Amino acid sequence: MLVLARKVGQQIIIGEEIEVTVLEVRGEQVRLGINAPRSISIHRKELLTQVADENVAATLVDKDSLTQLTDALKEQPKDREDS
Repeated sequence: MLVLARKVGQQIIIGEEIEVTVLEVRGEQVRLGINAPRSISIHRKELLTQVADENVAATLVDKDSLTQLTDALKEQPKDREDS
C-alpha cells in the first residue's frame, strides 16, 4: 500500500485519468474530490461489503422453511393439459 501525506487543496493522480483532491480535513474525517471518467465506477468500500454480505444472507435458507415450501408445492394440484 502506498501511503501519501497531502494537505487541503493538494492532489494525487492515479493512472492518466483519475485525479483525487483533498478538499477538507476535520478531525478524523477527510473529504475527497475525485475526477474520473464516467466509465470508471467509484464506490465506498463499506457499502460494497454490506451489499455483498446481504447477498450472501439472502441465499441462506433454513431447513424448516425449505421443507415447508416443498410440502406446500407437493400439495398443490397439478395442471393437466387437455388434448
